[in-house]
Amino acid sequence: MAKPVEQLERVIIRFAGDSGDGMQLTGGRFTSETALMGNDLSTLPDFPAEIRAPAGSLPGVSGFQIHFSDHDILTPGDAPNVLVAMNPAALRTNLNDLPPGGTLIVNTDAFTDRNLQKAGYTSNPLDDGTVDDYLVQRVPLTSLTQEALKGVGITSREAERSKNMFALGLMSWLYTRPTEGTLAYIAKKFAKRPEIAEANARAFRAGYAFGETSEGFATQYEVAPAEMPPGTYRNITGNQALGLGLVAASVQSKLPLFLSAYPITPASDVLHDLARHKSFGVRTFQAEDEIAAVGAALGASFGGSLGVCTSSGPGIALKQETIGLAVALELPLLILDIQRAGPSTGMPTKPEQADLLMVMFGRNAESPVPVIAASTPGGCFDAAIEATRIALKYRTPVFLLSDAYLANGSEPWLLPDVESLPDISVEFATQPPVEGAFMPYLRDPDTLARQWAIPGTPGLEHRIGGLEKEDVTGNVSYDPDNHDHMVRLRARKVAGIAADIPELAVDDPDGDAELLVLGWGGTYGPIQSAARRIRREGKKVAHAHLTHLNPFPRNTAAVLAHYPKVLIPEMNLGQLLKLVRAEFLVDAHGYNRVRGLPFRSDELAEAMKAML
Repeated sequence: MAKPVEQLERVIIRFAGDSGDGMQLTGGRFTSETALMGNDLSTLPDFPAEIRAPAGSLPGVSGFQIHFSDHDILTPGDAPNVLVAMNPAALRTNLNDLPPGGTLIVNTDAFTDRNLQKAGYTSNPLDDGTVDDYLVQRVPLTSLTQEALKGVGITSREAERSKNMFALGLMSWLYTRPTEGTLAYIAKKFAKRPEIAEANARAFRAGYAFGETSEGFATQYEVAPAEMPPGTYRNITGNQALGLGLVAASVQSKLPLFLSAYPITPASDVLHDLARHKSFGVRTFQAEDEIAAVGAALGASFGGSLGVCTSSGPGIALKQETIGLAVALELPLLILDIQRAGPSTGMPTKPEQADLLMVMFGRNAESPVPVIAASTPGGCFDAAIEATRIALKYRTPVFLLSDAYLANGSEPWLLPDVESLPDISVEFATQPPVEGAFMPYLRDPDTLARQWAIPGTPGLEHRIGGLEKEDVTGNVSYDPDNHDHMVRLRARKVAGIAADIPELAVDDPDGDAELLVLGWGGTYGPIQSAARRIRREGKKVAHAHLTHLNPFPRNTAAVLAHYPKVLIPEMNLGQLLKLVRAEFLVDAHGYNRVRGLPFRSDELAEAMKAML
């Protein structure tokens, strides 16, 4: 008999297991099928920081959380409704996040004495009362998978590794996800090894059938598609969106894209993604170190290309001298900082937003640069185009900030109309304004940008280098007054960008909120979700989110002055807070956590209530 189907508005599922259990693949496939179902969704992959942590150990746990719904959502969810724990270590590291009454699906085959010891358990948590507050589904995933794969012609180890597909099949049945896409994916991924493809497909079907026939799962669940603006969507991560945004910026600027990088988590995916786009004239270069990477990117800009380099906090620190050179040369350069928890190596797979002060001030002398921060995975696309626009128009290096939360998280992204993308093309200098005398630092009176001459253009030979330049001529100059003039001029050029960016928008439905919550970067989703939550309780709160952090939007002072109370949540110890208090003399307050995890909307809602 068909089992009853219960309609749900939203569900939060977390898959957790050993780093070799395929949790990222499992979560990714569930996400793809959910996207095709038309649900709104948000994901949070949680990677172990150890490259090869011992199997079954706490540091080796890998997780993937997906929040999907029949309405607009903004975060991967505060706490899972369902936890799929593949071993004791996964249970120990994730159980505290599962609220009482939540569903716990455990692979009972993994709860051996050895695995329990590795996870730090002195007794079996399935039997000692540890999980009594939860709805526990005990499923022998490993043995059921091995039984289903008898006769396929693979080793017992290979059969065991297919247990993630059994779990995916079970969850696909439980939440009525389609199966065709996953089966096609398996066939394509393992096409060179048909026996492995057959094993994974059979394990997936067996998990689906187990859900249909097991008495333990009495109900199936459905989440209806969300109402979303019409158009073509794809599921996208922040790093994928950055890559596509850079390709679009290259096309719209009519400049070849050159990206150089030294591999570093969580920025490496941008390099990997762009390496696939050679058909757009993209050139990618894996440099021997961070300094070589930024030097190559700056050299590409000098040669007339769109020069880009990517890294994370430790690598950005190494790049700063060359970025200072780009400030002096006044050449366009994009530096993408995908922030992670630090200092030093820190927690390389965990998110943080603590590089703001470094990118603002972390170079020698007066060397201001524009700073832009993406707020959502899909928004990384627009941020890449905007950062490129500013770099090209004002001949300046530009920092674009993302973080591990945005980089690896995903959401449905509405493909933009290509015709609506801005024209950000530039004109190179082609001939001296005065016959025989090219003046490389002759400036546009509106933007203060100097001329950009491609090397080899006849008559446009000129010096470059880190020594101070004389205004207009570009000759080396040690004149004190000229140096003062050039320092102020470069600062004025960056400050003037404020007139060329959108004003700070405020989400204040009634216009009379007492509290303004000001955020930047990846805190957008949790802040907005928290604001919606407390508005439903009858309280009034306004939310403004900064994309441009240097310079600030021209109306920032007026926005801040309008509200008696200002709260600034950050995944650092108060970096934007310091800037706001210093720049605008506002008695703002911070809410600061540096746990290597994104904010939860419930904790931000409590902070807002406390301020009110």
